[in-house]
Amino acid sequence: MLQPTYPITTDRLILRPFTQDDLDAVHAYESRPDVARYLLWEPRDRDTSRTYLDKKIARTALHDEGDAIDLAITLRDTGHLIGSALLIWTSKEHRQGEIGYILHPGHHGHGYAPEAAREMLRLGFTDLGLHRITGRIDARNTASARVLEKLHMRHEATLIDNEYVKGEWASEAIYAILDTEWTP
Repeated sequence: MLQPTYPITTDRLILRPFTQDDLDAVHAYESRPDVARYLLWEPRDRDTSRTYLDKKIARTALHDEGDAIDLAITLRDTGHLIGSALLIWTSKEHRQGEIGYILHPGHHGHGYAPEAAREMLRLGFTDLGLHRITGRIDARNTASARVLEKLHMRHEATLIDNEYVKGEWASEAIYAILDTEWTP
């Protein structure tokens, strides 16, 4: 089980649970076609963002496999919400998890995604005791691949046309890192 102490602070970011007050900021990036392009969902209208925000608000602890922690990524100096970071406990028996992240495109290219994702790795390895953490992305998403590579995650596989997403076959790239390879 993992119930982190919030907020989680990095050099430039604060990771914290979502609140109802985050709807405008969440919808600002979830509604964008360029954000949804490589995700499983289409750009979201405000009501759909509200529905998913309610789910995010409840995802603050890992009690058992299948649970997720979904945190708001905010800028430390302004408090402005710029995205989300995710840790999923995928297997209790095999001590495995998965990370994910979404960032508003206006904040790409500043190293915020790897900074936030590094904290998700820390939570998984140090606090939960995971052995292996993966990152799964659309194989066309080269920017996200660079984020995973900055975290020293290795590309382990590309599953060709393994999912039918938004009317087309999509390939999935899988990255991973072990606890013995991770350095805080």
